Amino acid sequence: MTIWVPELAGIGPRYRELANAIAQAVRQGELAPGAKLPTQRRLAEVLGVTVGTVTRAYSEAERGGWVSARVGSGTYVRGVDEGPAFSHVSAARDDNGWVDLSLALPPADVERDAALSRALSAVQADPVAMAEALDYQPESGLDWHREIYAEWMGRLGLPMAADELVIDQGGMNGIFIALSTLARPGGRIAAERLCYPGVISVAGQLGLRMVALDHDDDGLVVETLAARHDQQPFNVLYVMPEHQNPTTARLAEDRRTALVDFARERDVWLVEDGVQHLPVEQRGTPLHQLAPERTIFLFSVSKILSGGLRSGVMRVPSAVRERVATVVRNVSWMPPPLIASIVGRWITSGDADRQLARQFAELEARRNMVQETLAEFSPRTRPGGFYAWLSLPPGQRASQVVARLAESRIRVNSAEAFCVGSEAAPQAIRLCFSAARDRATLAHALMQVRDVLAAPAPSPWQTI
Repeated sequence: MTIWVPELAGIGPRYRELANAIAQAVRQGELAPGAKLPTQRRLAEVLGVTVGTVTRAYSEAERGGWVSARVGSGTYVRGVDEGPAFSHVSAARDDNGWVDLSLALPPADVERDAALSRALSAVQADPVAMAEALDYQPESGLDWHREIYAEWMGRLGLPMAADELVIDQGGMNGIFIALSTLARPGGRIAAERLCYPGVISVAGQLGLRMVALDHDDDGLVVETLAARHDQQPFNVLYVMPEHQNPTTARLAEDRRTALVDFARERDVWLVEDGVQHLPVEQRGTPLHQLAPERTIFLFSVSKILSGGLRSGVMRVPSAVRERVATVVRNVSWMPPPLIASIVGRWITSGDADRQLARQFAELEARRNMVQETLAEFSPRTRPGGFYAWLSLPPGQRASQVVARLAESRIRVNSAEAFCVGSEAAPQAIRLCFSAARDRATLAHALMQVRDVLAAPAPSPWQTI
């Protein structure tokens, strides 16, 4: 049987040379749409390279949109009618057969590379933007960058003025700046008993003590806040009202009003994390609209455009804007103007809106897969969200489920990673269905998860 074998010149990394050869063969018609590439092991033998080299080359070719991998079948040249698809990720997401569902990463989009190229070209063609990229700029970012962000956020249903915004370097950077501004070492900040691990990490680095707050299916239990504040006074409360991480809960509308009343009565600052952006119909009234004088709102492009573009904005009340600017200056002097210019061009071209629309459509398809495959386990998901929260069947232990899935090369998170302080972790897992390289990979992983959850729990007893 004759297989396709490229001629490699031995210049540069072998995997990249092979990936380029695949792209050239597709462009020249040597590899026709729908053609199946040789197995990785077979091509490695013929070329005299490692299987890992071929695996990486195939991943690079898939990243470029030239081929697509089908679980259990092989790698095929993409057809001209397949159109843009969410079908590739970096090797780190799916290495050596592992399916990593532990990270809340946006679905990969084959149009992303082209959008970045267009944004880079637009910046390069703008001599003013190029000059600004080489010079020191204000701590809050350039005015025109903030104006673009403000206009875009208005279209996304988050109206705010440009002069309220401070450009940062993404969600984690925003959390660090907000907590550094509002809290002092040794002070207390509050968050839900299960919350985003990044907040726990930043609090530890800043020497802050965390107060664990009750929450349920409707989000933060506001009725218990006053009593908790009496026991352990805190002056900052971190919350994700639209898509709580990890439980996916949305804060009920009446609780938002009650939370604002509590914050004003006890003089507590609110840090509202909106990095996980949802469709407007899935969101409630933003806290920064209910209490603009005491709420810092965080927004990032990491979950929409690219994790590598470290850019976002903070909506900051005027009372602490100078303090925020001081923290930015101390940490990084300013947000990188080159990155902000690239993001700005991505937005003004319309590519950002188109990418977000594709992402929402892909996430909905994947969410439906989760709901159908794992229906008997009642997974909690939200339209536009990246992950599912699964409370385990009676007798199942999260640590054992995570270990058994790892035996099948599937990574998920147990609730333990999200626990504030020494709080007891529920028997539950978070599964990020957005992170799988494509729907076929996700389908395979979900069936593995279903089988593990349906299997009898192993006995903890051992004979002596």
